[in-house]
Amino acid sequence: MHILIVEDEQRLAFLLHRVLLEERHTVDLAHDGEKGLNLALSDTYDVVILDVMLPVYDGFEVCRQMRAERILSPVLMLTARGAVEDRVKGLNAGADDYLTKPFAMEEL
Repeated sequence: MHILIVEDEQRLAFLLHRVLLEERHTVDLAHDGEKGLNLALSDTYDVVILDVMLPVYDGFEVCRQMRAERILSPVLMLTARGAVEDRVKGLNAGADDYLTKPFAMEEL
């Protein structure tokens, strides 16, 4: 599989990248929404793992732009933002699934 990870948290991005490479996937990595969107527009991916809280463009905007450009790669939003409103916003932006990071703390 050819996978795009768009994640600004360096440690998590490195871990995901390493594990997917060990499973023999081809992985591209971006640490901000602008680079992630540019990669998504310039190549074909089997899946995009997309954080929401990113520098430059947030994950919602990246996903909306991907769908506006008719990029049909499945998008998994992987984020610390677990509020129902955020999940709805992500799915409405075009994400195929929305997963809250299990180690993230909910906002109080």
